[in-house]
Amino acid sequence: MSEIAEVLEAIEKLRERGERMALATIVAVRGSTYRRPGARLLVAGSGKLIGNISGGCLEGDVADVANVVMVDGEPRIANFDLSAEDEAVWGWGLGCNGAIEVFVEPADRAAEVAGALRMALEEDRPIVSVTVLESGIEGVERGARLVVRSDGSTEHSTGHPGLDGAAADVARALLAEGRSEIRSLDTQQGTARAFVEVLEPPPRLLICGAGHDAIPVARAAGGLGWRVLVVDERKNFLTRERFPEATGFVHVGHPERAAQAAGTDERTLVMVMSHNYLRDREYLRSFLGTDVTYIGMLGPRVRTERVLEELRKDGNPPTPEDLQKIHGPAGLDVGSEGPEEIAAAIVAELLAVRRDRPAGFLKDQEGPIHGRPDVAARGART
Repeated sequence: MSEIAEVLEAIEKLRERGERMALATIVAVRGSTYRRPGARLLVAGSGKLIGNISGGCLEGDVADVANVVMVDGEPRIANFDLSAEDEAVWGWGLGCNGAIEVFVEPADRAAEVAGALRMALEEDRPIVSVTVLESGIEGVERGARLVVRSDGSTEHSTGHPGLDGAAADVARALLAEGRSEIRSLDTQQGTARAFVEVLEPPPRLLICGAGHDAIPVARAAGGLGWRVLVVDERKNFLTRERFPEATGFVHVGHPERAAQAAGTDERTLVMVMSHNYLRDREYLRSFLGTDVTYIGMLGPRVRTERVLEELRKDGNPPTPEDLQKIHGPAGLDVGSEGPEEIAAAIVAELLAVRRDRPAGFLKDQEGPIHGRPDVAARGART
């Protein structure tokens, strides 16, 4: 289970039992930090912590803020500046050199977040949550939230029509960019500062071929919380016992029908690994011209080149866009040996493609290790 799914499940269970809780969310960072905006920590009234925002450095301090929020029922903002080289920072035992801003909200607001996350997962489409952090608008409270779907429709409200309109406009813009950040939202009655968070459902990985070495690939991707669908013509291979981490199975009569049977979108990644040359050729043919992000081909480069040449001769030449998506051989060059290591190399490459990263050594990279520009954390507020 992914971290966000674990937090979501815990929120729903605590709410059903009527237990107290508070949800802490990183809304801004500056410099080098362990986690990025959107990372969450759920603090239960019992003291149990679910999730992670700093790798263990700040969880205790955030829990102290959460306990106050559980008592008074009012959302709070806490800032942690880890960039100062003094005894206070080193006393935290921190290994980072940045600042984070954390928004902590009580149970009722946490339930709203859970609802938004559940919506994104169940509808299998991204949504945007706009949460007011500070308000200079009469009648708009800290923690007020508007949820914007990908089709433009909305749920909940900030309590102010003008602010709802401004929030929806910004939400649509950031949804198109796939980016979360803090924004100042202006209305005729004043300005509100809000965390605009794009909540995306997990990617879909279609594993074409249910052989023995597909099992660790499904396990590794499933461990990241991805939706894993295993595709094969052999129905007896598509079992929960064989693939416990799989979200589902797609039984196809012929490999060339795989794309139609499984469905595709821009969040879909495909790994072709049946070990049968003719099957793999037809699997690849099936996904040419679709909107998938990645098509991995197991085996040596010469094998993939031969497949592509045969498809050209058959009148199905891959387009330049197709060739950009095809990775053959699949996986990062880490010297993998055996199914488990090969699976790790493949899933690492999938992550790099998803995040648009070069997948090199971090020690060779200049500047911040995270690709997106920092969103500066503001001064401390409670």
